[in-house]
Amino acid sequence: MNLSLQDPFAVAKEYPETLVNTFQYGHSVIIQFNHKGDYLASGLSDGSIIIYDMISNGGVVAHLNEDCHIRPITSLSWSKCGRYLLTSSQDWYVKLWDLSRINGGNDYKDEEKEFGENESDIGKEFSPVIRSIKFDGPIWMASMHPIDHFKFTASLFDDSPVFVDMTDHQNIQITKLQTMSLSEQQELETEDKNEENEEEEEEEANVKRRKRTDKHMTLVSTFNPNDGNYIFTGTSKGWLNIIQTSSLKTVHSIKLTNSNIKNVVISSNGRKLAINSSDRIIRQISLPDLINEQDPENWEFEIDHKYQDMINKLQWNSVAFNHNADFLVASTYGHSSHDLYVWETSIGSLIKILEGSNEELVDVKWDYSRCCIGSTGIDSGSIYIWSIQFPQKWSALAPDFVEIEENIEYEEKEDEFDIINEDTLKRRQEEEEDLLVDVITREKDDARGFDITQPSFIIPINYENQLFI
Repeated sequence: MNLSLQDPFAVAKEYPETLVNTFQYGHSVIIQFNHKGDYLASGLSDGSIIIYDMISNGGVVAHLNEDCHIRPITSLSWSKCGRYLLTSSQDWYVKLWDLSRINGGNDYKDEEKEFGENESDIGKEFSPVIRSIKFDGPIWMASMHPIDHFKFTASLFDDSPVFVDMTDHQNIQITKLQTMSLSEQQELETEDKNEENEEEEEEEANVKRRKRTDKHMTLVSTFNPNDGNYIFTGTSKGWLNIIQTSSLKTVHSIKLTNSNIKNVVISSNGRKLAINSSDRIIRQISLPDLINEQDPENWEFEIDHKYQDMINKLQWNSVAFNHNADFLVASTYGHSSHDLYVWETSIGSLIKILEGSNEELVDVKWDYSRCCIGSTGIDSGSIYIWSIQFPQKWSALAPDFVEIEENIEYEEKEDEFDIINEDTLKRRQEEEEDLLVDVITREKDDARGFDITQPSFIIPINYENQLFI
């Protein structure tokens, strides 16, 4: 039924409560909804990618198994238009997919110049992978720029994070980013200026540098969601570094914990930040106005709440915000924990524990427009979907129709069978005919307030070919 005809109290709910579906195609290790929530990308342990159609209740529309990775997928990142998908894997590769090229799509044939194909190749079947980069080790994660899909940042295993510009496929620019905090960089610059040419002082300076960089790695990196002007990175020593995208220099650093930062999640409105670390605490931080406040020295990062399990001392695998950052969901670590925890971010209280799975849940993502939560199981690789169940309300189709739970004895109304004057009846009919009903203009917002006029890419489907998984 139409969402606007449903129970308004059910539509107004901002977090799901019931496990409604389970996807069991391959062993999924990571998932990601696109920005409009129409598709769900699932990275499998064999390096291929499954794309589900959420409109048709989880039908498989694509299986990216050609030119795919050969090791488990580590991250997925959609472009805002929904056409491009950035994937990283343990096979040391990062690949950019053009989804218009899959399933026999022909939209790419007019874009040979953009991607650099030769004129002799026009008409041939091109690979959906339009960019592919190999690094010197496995990739923790890769995050696409929110505006330019040819730019991304990646955190590498046992190496410095990188910023990559793939606009020119023949001249891909890779820039290494700093892992050290801003204060450590300033101390190092001061020592370089003051050191003399004596061998002893040089050895002491080298020892200090080794101590700073010893086992200090960037584990996660992501852009701020609004304009991508800043890169947020989390390190193995608990530092949160903010790097300016234009200059690729660290402009602000803050020490949040003494343990590894496992997740850095920024809400879609750019107002709140969630830091998941290995000390079993999720820290919620209010972000400053990064658009209007350009001076990093005036930025203040206040920790609003700390979420932790005081009884079971649970570790948290992954975290995610809802669309307006009013709620935060996290998956728990350990074979004895099979639930998702949902907190209200304004007061920091636990409001719901989502149950239903029979295994440990790893990755968790929030589909904003459809108000559903997806999570992957570690043992079976299944994808569990929690959503809102709408009770059927047929009275919305006929205002004079009344739903009853059991048979009742009908009582006739006083004026139900009264004879109405023909003049009065005719006047009522004329008034109803004067009402203008607009059936041409589309509504701009749905019942939840999301913009439905935003254009979204539709993945081409070849109905003649059968998908083998």
